[in-house]
Amino acid sequence: MIYEVRTYTLKPGTVPQAEQAFADKIEERVKYSPLAGFWRSEVGTLNQIIHIWPYKDTNERARIRAEVVEKKVWPPAIADFVVNMESKILLGAPFSPNFAPGEHGGIYEFRTYTYATAMIPKVIDVWSKHVKPRMALSPLIFAGYPDIGTLNQWVHVWAYKNMGERERIRGEAVAKGIWPPPRDPSIVMLRQETLLAVPAKFSPLK
Repeated sequence: MIYEVRTYTLKPGTVPQAEQAFADKIEERVKYSPLAGFWRSEVGTLNQIIHIWPYKDTNERARIRAEVVEKKVWPPAIADFVVNMESKILLGAPFSPNFAPGEHGGIYEFRTYTYATAMIPKVIDVWSKHVKPRMALSPLIFAGYPDIGTLNQWVHVWAYKNMGERERIRGEAVAKGIWPPPRDPSIVMLRQETLLAVPAKFSPLK
């Protein structure tokens, strides 16, 4: 499976209208392929919406996208709101839940780490040995890397009931030595970014 993450930066004040435009059309769109989730940014870069679509492969993605455009099912009419649009195709790690639908809370944290070239296999190996106890504290929604888009990134998404729970769990993980994984000096990290987002009412991940 591949997971297309589409991040749109919108003009200030237009996020509610854009979200409603998606809500109005999503029932018909998901007849062609499922939506994994839809969020609006709350902390980090503001005025963003994130929507994630699973596909079998890039051929299926191209076929479905062409079909929904031809039948005028998609996209929603939000062109007047858009400042910037980004898309990346992610592959999940072997241990990743891969955006399985569920109700996990009001805050989702999207963390993106950029590494030096050829580091991602090492990151997967380290995480596979240490992530299970961390997942017992709060749900891991996805962990993986771009196959198309900005490369050498590690994208992981975590769910929390609220900001207070996020702070408590992260503090507990550090205090107990559960997380982050032990540092491997051979793994060169270049940058870390995070974004906190709130799921839409129609999102399969809530």
